[in-house]
Amino acid sequence: MMPDFVDLTDIEQTILDTPVGSLLIAGKKGFLISVDFISAKERQSHSDLKPLSWLSDDFRHYFENPKYRFDLPMKLVVGTAFQQRVWQALTEIPSGKVVSYGELARRLDTSARAVGNACRANPCPIIIPCHRVVSAAGLGGYGGHTDGPVLDRKRWLLRHEGVIDE
Repeated sequence: MMPDFVDLTDIEQTILDTPVGSLLIAGKKGFLISVDFISAKERQSHSDLKPLSWLSDDFRHYFENPKYRFDLPMKLVVGTAFQQRVWQALTEIPSGKVVSYGELARRLDTSARAVGNACRANPCPIIIPCHRVVSAAGLGGYGGHTDGPVLDRKRWLLRHEGVIDE
């Protein structure tokens, strides 16, 4: 979520139901700020939100065509300089490709654990495709989880992009 010092006026939010769950998408003044996976209960508490096509159209295009390149300007209001550097590197991984935590760490002259921690803190999953970073020995984690429904999202996204066929 956004830190306390962020000006919360004029924030626009919308809910988008996707094949990987409901997304709470937030933007301000034409910039994407955050994407959060939310539970069914959280989704009900935001039922009064109106659709915002400028925030949701790109997601719809991606879920229709996994090769779609997102075109939403972002203004990330969270993250250290290091995390932002990792997130920038993630946006350069094309759909249908993966890179290991170790390989990305080598590119950024850091450790695989540091890359994983930055991925876990990603404020805009799917747009900043941390799901495209995998373990050298397999799938790895997603959002700090190594099994269960959260990891199933990563599987679905990679299957959608043609990376895995399990």
